Amino acid sequence: MKILILTDMEGVAGVLNHDGWVIPEGRFYDKGLRLLTGEVNAAVDGFFAAGADEVVVRDGHGFGGIDPELLDERALLSRGPAEQGFPCVIHDTYDAVAVVGQHAKAGTPYSHITHTQWFNFINIDVNGISIGEYGQVSLCAMELGIPTILACGEEALCKEAQALTPGVVTVSGKRGLMADGLDELDTDAYRVAKLGALHKSPAVVRRLIGQGAKAALEKLKKTPEAFKYPALTAPYKRTIRYRQEGDKAAYEAVVEHPNSFISLMNIPF
Repeated sequence: MKILILTDMEGVAGVLNHDGWVIPEGRFYDKGLRLLTGEVNAAVDGFFAAGADEVVVRDGHGFGGIDPELLDERALLSRGPAEQGFPCVIHDTYDAVAVVGQHAKAGTPYSHITHTQWFNFINIDVNGISIGEYGQVSLCAMELGIPTILACGEEALCKEAQALTPGVVTVSGKRGLMADGLDELDTDAYRVAKLGALHKSPAVVRRLIGQGAKAALEKLKKTPEAFKYPALTAPYKRTIRYRQEGDKAAYEAVVEHPNSFISLMNIPF
């Protein structure tokens, strides 16, 4: 079986904030790369232990989140432009999709480094369903008939994934300490408003991710019908609410597509 792992950084255990850990000029960026790559390697190992034939890792963090020299040598690394922005090189040759290092969507209580796309987003809604980055990826996979079987990241992300895609196996590495209800904050203020969290040991998290990946693929083989998606049907309407950013006032943007969620998500934000 062929598995695609999509990655992000802000949901990784031990990654403490945006400015110091997930951008190249950050003091701890290299450590952030190591932490994410360690979690990804655990998932890779778990999938191969369950009988995967091929595992592709798509580095989904904008600045780059994977250290290629540390990546499990059995995995393939995908990085750089693809034919379309979404669904992040997901195509119908994959048997399953997994997400590692993911954070919860903007506005989520008790999440950490909370955002969707960037800190200027308040919410993305498609046909009445609020989605974050996990939702964008998993619903693109849904359109292609591919199950999302594993979601790893902060506790709030795990709850988000279980609500949107019932049956998905989840692994939590940290828990945010701040409520939300912060729609009135501008982008700069929201960027630093959700930085408190309780983190599990990276070693513990990696062990749990390995176990979770193995269990997820075994579950897919035995009971593929256990992995569910929401009832989301065409036509599609995407509504994005944006925060105030600098001199630019808060605003709302609406786009539609008659028959494809993937095409909808490829309309620029």
